[in-house]
Amino acid sequence: MKLSLPEGPFKAYLFDCDGTIVDSMPLHYIGWTQALAEWKCELAEDLFYAWGGKPTAEIVATLNQMHGLQMPVEEVIVRKEALYFDNLAQLQAVPEVLEHIHKSHGQIPFAVVSGGTRESVVASLKTLNLLERFDTLVCAGDYLRAKPDPEPFLIAAARLGVAPKDCLVFEDTDMGIQAATAAGMASVKVLQPWERTAG
Repeated sequence: MKLSLPEGPFKAYLFDCDGTIVDSMPLHYIGWTQALAEWKCELAEDLFYAWGGKPTAEIVATLNQMHGLQMPVEEVIVRKEALYFDNLAQLQAVPEVLEHIHKSHGQIPFAVVSGGTRESVVASLKTLNLLERFDTLVCAGDYLRAKPDPEPFLIAAARLGVAPKDCLVFEDTDMGIQAATAAGMASVKVLQPWERTAG
């Protein structure tokens, strides 16, 4: 399935990572369910996808509130990341996004803007030999306000030295699209795995 991009020209491409560059959301979900099960906590799959783009620490904190639990945030994150890394060999790229990375690399700068940890993003991109394609990574911990706030995308644009209006954002979540719009950037929606296989 081809991605139809808005009319350019654009001077930079900003990519979300999980579910956008890498088809990692199913692997992340496995990591979450296994890590949370150790604390007798459940995370429904539809809620997991609805929370796409939410920083990992925020997910644990929200689940604590929802279920009246006191899971140690850092400990759960470390465990979840370790379980995700265990499955990295199965990781694949999202083909229609990969096509644009290959086509435009070297012509305009690229950034990754993610709610994931830097370790997780680097590991995913390294697995697919894509890390060197990106000029900067903006990950959880690099900003104060996560998507749907525009801050992560505005930081990426500033690092690349490109005006927000000249950036195109690739995103798979509504939260990410809202953040791009709030930043004054054009965006293209990448379909979720089940949407790509439908029909």
